[in-house]
Amino acid sequence: MNENIIEFNNVSFAYDSEIVNAPAVVKNVTLSIKRGSFVAVLGHNGSGKSTLAKLCNAILVPQTGKVTVNGMDTADNGLTFDIRRTVGMVFQNPDNQIVATVVEDDVAFGPENLGVEPKEIRRRVDEALKSVGMYDYRLFEPHKLSGGQKQRVAIAGITAMQTECIVLDEPTAMLDPRGRLEVMETVKRLNRELGITVVFITHFMNEATQADRVLVMDDGGIILDGTPKEVFSHKEIIIDAGLDLPAAAEFSDMLISDGFNLPDGILTAEECIEAIYAEAKKRGVC
Repeated sequence: MNENIIEFNNVSFAYDSEIVNAPAVVKNVTLSIKRGSFVAVLGHNGSGKSTLAKLCNAILVPQTGKVTVNGMDTADNGLTFDIRRTVGMVFQNPDNQIVATVVEDDVAFGPENLGVEPKEIRRRVDEALKSVGMYDYRLFEPHKLSGGQKQRVAIAGITAMQTECIVLDEPTAMLDPRGRLEVMETVKRLNRELGITVVFITHFMNEATQADRVLVMDDGGIILDGTPKEVFSHKEIIIDAGLDLPAAAEFSDMLISDGFNLPDGILTAEECIEAIYAEAKKRGVC
């Protein structure tokens, strides 16, 4: 089995494809996503990151180049069903994905459409809701849930279809900080414990630091690709692309400029606290 679940080979896409010389929003992208990985995709509005997400499971197909999912060409209409069983999508607004009036019925919707037998649907729904921490809400009406809870239900609906990969297109953009934390913890657990491949589109730098790999897009292309520490070490490129640095990185840089001897590459609040504490001990402050 190929170690890559998704592969882009020199892919370009323009929405106005019938217009001569229409500007491409994804330009000549070559990219491989490894099975079981957690990849964050960053970029300012209009950089092409949401289009890249939709190219991953045949919602869009490239004008030039090729996208394959488990070796299946997304441009082959006969394979669309199998491709979307392999790669599921979670969108920005969970209300757009919730179709039933009871949580467990909504999670069952996908497997029912796949023709899964009722006993297996029951098992999958229960497992999916437990995996996202929403089992106790299985009989609730979705409209009574918080934004973060709704998004976790949407994720459960995808996992109940037993997809190998989940692509999340800015799933926390409409949520408050608590909801964002709930979704991030859920996604990390699915990746870590179930081995589900995650492609996470976001404009929150602190979310990207939690991934295994970070891609930065600008003007339709990938300008940085590496671990979070590798990518965020290119501070000028990040800023030139219209993005911010993670809050902990900005704060640690301020402290370093004020004379604190902190290590380079701090990305998270936990790393920043540990470094400050170590420095304070050296100075005999604590």
